[in-house]
Amino acid sequence: MGSHDSSTYFDRLVQDAWAGIAPRFRRRMKNIALLVADEPSREQLVRGRVPRGGTLLGLYEGRPLTTRSVFEPFAMPDRITIFQGPHERMARNPEQLAKLVEETVWHEVAHYFGMNERQVRAAELRRRR
Repeated sequence: MGSHDSSTYFDRLVQDAWAGIAPRFRRRMKNIALLVADEPSREQLVRGRVPRGGTLLGLYEGRPLTTRSVFEPFAMPDRITIFQGPHERMARNPEQLAKLVEETVWHEVAHYFGMNERQVRAAELRRRR
């Protein structure tokens, strides 16, 4: 599989994961870009508060819905970036890769809705049951 093939395949996994988010949530997500990058940049690792030697599977950058004001002027789109390299290194097989991507997309969407890390993790546990 060439790297172009693998990036197309990965893009599709991210699109499928996005499609798996409940429509009632997707409908409320306005002005957001869902991006794929090979690896997190140094700045993104800092913003994601990643300890040295750690990595990042995904990153939400923007203003959570819970902190927005209707009086604000047009803002830049929020961004959810999904990082391909770390996912591929963590997954042992294609099934696990798809599941990991799905969990990462869901995790970053939860941040968009204003959940903090602890709330997101609690919701993930409920979601797995």
